[in-house]
Amino acid sequence: MLLPPSLLALWLAYLSSPAIAATAGTFADGGSTLVSAMMMFLGNTEKVYILDKAEGNQAQVNGHPAWGAVWDIASKQATVMDVASNVFCASGMHLPNGSYVAFGGNSAVGRGGVAGSAGNWDAEYQDFDGSTAIRVLNPCTSADNFASTQCQWFDNAAVLSMQKKRWYSSAEALADGSIVLIGGFVGGGYINRNTPDTTPVPEAAENSFEFYPANGRGATFMNFLVVTGGLNAYAHAFLLNSGKMLVQANVSTMIWDYNNNVENYLPNMPGNVVRVYPASGAVAMLPLTPSNNWNPTILFCGGNDMPEPAWGNYSFPAINTWDYPASKDCQRLTPEPLDGSAPAYEADDDMLEGRSMGQFIILPDGKLLVVNGALNGTAGYAHTTGQTFVESEMPFGMSLASGPVGTPAIYDPNAPKGQRWSRPNFDTSSIARMYHSSAMLLPDGSVLIAGSNPNVDVNTTTYFNTEYRAEIFYPHYFNAKTRPTPSGVPTTISYGGPSFDITVPASSYSGLSNAAAANTTVVLLRGGFTTHAMNMGQRYVQLNNTYSIQNDGTIVLHVAQAPNPNILQPGPALLFVIVNGIPSNGTMVIVGTGNFGVQPTSAPADLPANILADSAKGTASGDSTNDGTSGSGNGSSDDSGSSSHLGAIIGGAVGAVAVIGAIAGAVVFFIRRRRNNGPRAVNSTSYAMTAGGQNAPFASGSGVYGHGGHGGSVASGFAPLHRQTDSDPWNGSTANLAQGPYRDEPFDPRVAGSTASVDSFDPYAPPVRVVPQPGYR
Repeated sequence: MLLPPSLLALWLAYLSSPAIAATAGTFADGGSTLVSAMMMFLGNTEKVYILDKAEGNQAQVNGHPAWGAVWDIASKQATVMDVASNVFCASGMHLPNGSYVAFGGNSAVGRGGVAGSAGNWDAEYQDFDGSTAIRVLNPCTSADNFASTQCQWFDNAAVLSMQKKRWYSSAEALADGSIVLIGGFVGGGYINRNTPDTTPVPEAAENSFEFYPANGRGATFMNFLVVTGGLNAYAHAFLLNSGKMLVQANVSTMIWDYNNNVENYLPNMPGNVVRVYPASGAVAMLPLTPSNNWNPTILFCGGNDMPEPAWGNYSFPAINTWDYPASKDCQRLTPEPLDGSAPAYEADDDMLEGRSMGQFIILPDGKLLVVNGALNGTAGYAHTTGQTFVESEMPFGMSLASGPVGTPAIYDPNAPKGQRWSRPNFDTSSIARMYHSSAMLLPDGSVLIAGSNPNVDVNTTTYFNTEYRAEIFYPHYFNAKTRPTPSGVPTTISYGGPSFDITVPASSYSGLSNAAAANTTVVLLRGGFTTHAMNMGQRYVQLNNTYSIQNDGTIVLHVAQAPNPNILQPGPALLFVIVNGIPSNGTMVIVGTGNFGVQPTSAPADLPANILADSAKGTASGDSTNDGTSGSGNGSSDDSGSSSHLGAIIGGAVGAVAVIGAIAGAVVFFIRRRRNNGPRAVNSTSYAMTAGGQNAPFASGSGVYGHGGHGGSVASGFAPLHRQTDSDPWNGSTANLAQGPYRDEPFDPRVAGSTASVDSFDPYAPPVRVVPQPGYR
């Protein structure tokens, strides 16, 4: 097939210049996202999808402000997308076939965050109530017709919706590809309680969980959401090897048997540091590898340890949160220790600075990058607080945080204790990434950073503006001038069964082949659905491998399939080959069958023994594969920041993708900032802010009301939304729609062989189509 002239020119340029210059530790311009990036996910190796709340963005789509966009990786240009309902503070997750779903959100709003002019719809912004929405997106590539419904968001609550209204809910995928949805608000704002606390408050707290697809299962009461009363928005949830789930919120932690709704409580979070919204600590599952038997350990860092009364209520915090420093504490937890011991939190190295709203991005080399956030305060926004009564006296506009942290940092989970944090000559961004910022790993190993909007509606003249500028951060391994170029990468990964081979040419590395092969890993990395400083579904799984070395330095990797679907749930992932700490470009693969239901599993194949070649060497230049981390220790700055060259990711016909189808009143009171230790010094900003209303010096001040949520009331009211009957299903979808594209067909996910096609639960359902990658056929 002949390429169009524009794509042909792009391809010829790629052949003549096979590398793009980048500099490790630096930020590059990522263009405009058009809508503020409250949420993001990587749809394929070409496109990142972006969601914002319904607000007055200048970018228009179909006659109203846009709050959805798709960002092209190659061109760094965004295109608006139409989303019918208000996605404000939704949750999201991947589906087994590579589609993505966004769950819930807020009621319809108009200008300034006021309630929609027609109740469930607003005439100006033209957003529908999104509180029960299930929105499905089938990622497309530049070769597809984006005007087609197959490439657009499906968002119609009359056809597909949750059983309960959920705002700030959590989502976690299960081994059968289905998704559990936990908790959320049905109204309110800052935290999920009244003053005095009368938890549970059924009018504003949705203390239940439900499944998608539901398959006859109703929403069920969850006691943990009462125990953690108020501070359980965006609860941290991680599927464990046993098939049970770790859930953490407020200062409580449990292992949850969701099939039987049995809660087994673990020790509380040390130091009473809150990690969930609005404290918003950086939380991630550490890499799952053969050396740790793929047994999960969760890392919790940052957040805030404000005294319990300081958190306030639906309306606003009781104190001026921007005067209260964020925590730098880190804790590790292995929920299911292999030695049978009782699980317990273990103090880890402190962060280099305290951060609220810091976000962990797992990198292909197994290190964790933390980006974004603030030195003081919490997430959320407000007009007033329990200590600042007038909006004009709010020192940082509506922001409840101060002191943006613009410099990323690296956490190495395998480094000796006391040496796990470093900052190897990283630049500092001049863009404040505060509340509603986001970050996502890209296929070349760089990190897209976007968003920031602690405002009830678009505001470009306040202290922390509504932010549309995107940045790309280049981690330490961009020091390398040569990247591995593997071939033979499959498009699908099974659970057990025959191994597969990947070939790494000698030009991918320097030095002795034996040493390079011994320091080569193959990993599956899923970036997840990012919002509110968390990546729902983010996982890193290293696959077992052995190798055979040929005399010319070619390394053939013999790679085992994924261990089982509790370790890595079915769905999309990037496959990276890492040689001497330098990752290849990621290849998008589908793990599992691509369908809901019990995933077939087989015994792992016996891998052949390693075959060495003592005289074989790589042909890359001697310094070309330095990852730039040698000698770095805790807080060190010893990377050279030298220029590197990385393989281009080309759009259109040369893009490597898998295109997959289917599918509240308040009581004002004052409290002490600290009960025992006295007041703490407020951290100052770590860099000078840019223009645009963001260049004033940070100052301690007074003032705010919670998240600026709406919950069916005007933005200044924040009264919990009431419904006539608490058991009302909020238009939950229960019907079989014989004439419609969506079919809620029952199946039992617990029974082997009872596999339901994704077509049964998705409004698109075209045949699965895989576009081969150049060199990977």
